Amino acid sequence: MNRRRSVPNHRNNATQTEGYHIFYLPLVLIASTISLYLLTLGITLDESKGFTLKFPTSIEDISVMTTFLKHTREQNPSYTMLLFSCAYVYKQTFAVPGSVFLNLLAGALYGPIIGFALASILTAIGATNCYLLSRTFGKSYVLRRFPDRVESFHRKIEENRDSLFFFLLFLRIFPMSPNWFMNIVAPLVGIPINLFFLSVLIGLMPYNFVCVQTGSVMSQISSIEDIFTYSTLAKMSLVAVIALVPGLIIKQLHKNRQR
Repeated sequence: MNRRRSVPNHRNNATQTEGYHIFYLPLVLIASTISLYLLTLGITLDESKGFTLKFPTSIEDISVMTTFLKHTREQNPSYTMLLFSCAYVYKQTFAVPGSVFLNLLAGALYGPIIGFALASILTAIGATNCYLLSRTFGKSYVLRRFPDRVESFHRKIEENRDSLFFFLLFLRIFPMSPNWFMNIVAPLVGIPINLFFLSVLIGLMPYNFVCVQTGSVMSQISSIEDIFTYSTLAKMSLVAVIALVPGLIIKQLHKNRQR
């Protein structure tokens, strides 16, 4: 039986559909940004003159922010956790670059165990939100913007449909995979949301662990390059290949049954 599917063609009615989607997606972004900003108003910045509460973009930012947020956490741990969680999910939902810095911050604030669990769960939630936004608002735009990449990814998904979960794990664990693109394209190529969530949760655990573990010993690093060494990237690539093995076995067994 031929199980190959084709990506839905929205090009004929792209103008009408895309206009509707592009109008509402910025509203979601604006509403989410305002909500996150209002949440930050609950933190008093008077004790840290010159400090700006923002998304960290450097090791120096994380060092300063860790000192401030540890003090805030002592006064109101639940609120600090809520603020961090919302900021993390916001970045993942809207595919804002720089998740490595929030992972480092998670390790610096909550230690390697709690920080790792928190980063893994929030990564999966935020990526799933991105999946839902793409499915709801972005189909026509993504198909018009990346037609060749979507079609290529769709072919790979169909080729590995019988062992899809393990293939998705491989893609997530492999350090060079474009996670933002997979989050956006996943609903367009027929990846079920439950497999998507689990593949992100489990597949990005090695990446999250490396970042959070490093964040818990911030004094030992001076730049992002100190985190992702050639040795670390090689180990993550090896884990990705190992994750692909069960899928290859399942795929071969399925072929044998069809003979």
